[in-house]
Amino acid sequence: MIPNIIEGGNFLDHRGSISYVNDFRFDDIERFYIISNSEENPIRAWQGHKLDAKNFYCINGSFNIHFVKIDNWENPSKNLEIEMIFVSASESKIVHIPPGYANAIESLEKDSKLISFSTLPLANVKEDEARYSSDYWEINGK
Repeated sequence: MIPNIIEGGNFLDHRGSISYVNDFRFDDIERFYIISNSEENPIRAWQGHKLDAKNFYCINGSFNIHFVKIDNWENPSKNLEIEMIFVSASESKIVHIPPGYANAIESLEKDSKLISFSTLPLANVKEDEARYSSDYWEINGK
């Protein structure tokens, strides 16, 4: 599997607005988190998942979701291609990152919030997670 975008939409009328992603399925979702990076540290990087798929939806502000396909979990290449998808609260889409990737979440605005839906039960997280230093892969010269 490769990362992909699940498109949604927005509806606005005199009553207000509704954002939706009707093609997203919750069948495999085990838990969720709401991420809000600090202004001092707008990039949360790098966390990899061998088994867990991540699904990101922006609920406030905007983010760049950076990701790399891991080639070796114990010693990944420093030359892996960093891919990126932009998300904002004004768009309604979910970014699906399958297992086998490491990701970095970059807040682009103050008070940005991102919801992360995870597919792996919490009891299995320790065997799944791989963390790398925040500068292991360079993001935009930062």
